[in-house]
Amino acid sequence: MAATASIFTIGDKLIVGQIDTSYATAGQKLLPGTTVLNGPVFVGATPQAGVARASCMIGPPLGPSIPASLEVTGISNIIGNLNVPAISNFTGVANFGALVTMNSLEIKQGIDLKNSQDFGNGQTVRNSNAIVNGALTVSGIINCGWLTGQLESIRALAGKGFDIPHPTKKEHRLRYICLEGPEVGAYIRGTLNGSDIIELPEYWRKLVYPESITVNLTPIGQYQELYVEENIEWGTRIKVKNNSGTKIHCHYTVFAERVTHDKLQTEYRGLTPYDYPGDNSEYALGGWDYAVHKGEPKTSDL
Repeated sequence: MAATASIFTIGDKLIVGQIDTSYATAGQKLLPGTTVLNGPVFVGATPQAGVARASCMIGPPLGPSIPASLEVTGISNIIGNLNVPAISNFTGVANFGALVTMNSLEIKQGIDLKNSQDFGNGQTVRNSNAIVNGALTVSGIINCGWLTGQLESIRALAGKGFDIPHPTKKEHRLRYICLEGPEVGAYIRGTLNGSDIIELPEYWRKLVYPESITVNLTPIGQYQELYVEENIEWGTRIKVKNNSGTKIHCHYTVFAERVTHDKLQTEYRGLTPYDYPGDNSEYALGGWDYAVHKGEPKTSDL
């Protein structure tokens, strides 16, 4: 089509520029009210007036004070990259079907549905619950106030414990490792001086198996022929006897096995924790990384 003016109409279609990018002839039209703008188009008070940075640049209104520069009611389709160097507020449902890269603070207060990978080089702050229905892979450190659930894939560790700033030495740290054994154990310890009764916590009646209770006694100051009576009164009182007839003065440690819905099975046939024949929901597992090893642990990891 040969253009004779920079602004002209074909039927009810307005064309601004020399090229009709709607590709419609004089006898055709896309839709009533079609407008073709060759661009660049400046709308409102654009930040850099006169500088074409895109086909369409939109800024705040030049006239009356209106809070927004662009408002879209309905569905907006963006095919290509979406760069947002400032704050972006989504108060409804946001669907992203392509790559989303965020290098700044992101605050979300609505529903966020993503069907593709999400790469973020900035901090993400959530003021509501986050629900993950699939696998969650974290290659860095997880800091949280409280974590519930079952951890089945933890990096190879020979022991589980804690590492804290040293309580008495500057520029030092203190590391303790948990005691391990073939049972879910509990213990208490203390000292008797003139008394012959070890008082167990009242809740131990329901916390441990009474028949699993064992007692260690260590005499203090002198030799004592110490032993405990066979029966435990009310399930919480252990009677200590001294066959030498002297005053009882000793340290004690009491061990017992905790009550669980499914007693721990220390050895079982299988290749992964999923093969455990008991109730896996009662345990938080630490060990080598199953996702990496895919089978028995390497010798160097034991």
